Amino acid sequence: MSDTPEFNREEEQIQITAAEAENGPLRPEDFYMEGPYMVFTAAYHLRRGYCCNSSCRHCPYK
Repeated sequence: MSDTPEFNREEEQIQITAAEAENGPLRPEDFYMEGPYMVFTAAYHLRRGYCCNSSCRHCPYK
């Protein structure tokens, strides 16, 4: 059995919708997919304008 969670398009859509609600439509440079995970880029974090304290991989505020 794999330790990687199964890719779930519904969960991906929820993540995208939440991010868009906060900051407008996501741009191609805002994120990339790594398996089932959406990884936000430093460009997205800078546009958002603050640290969310979620230990994001590309956080420019830490």
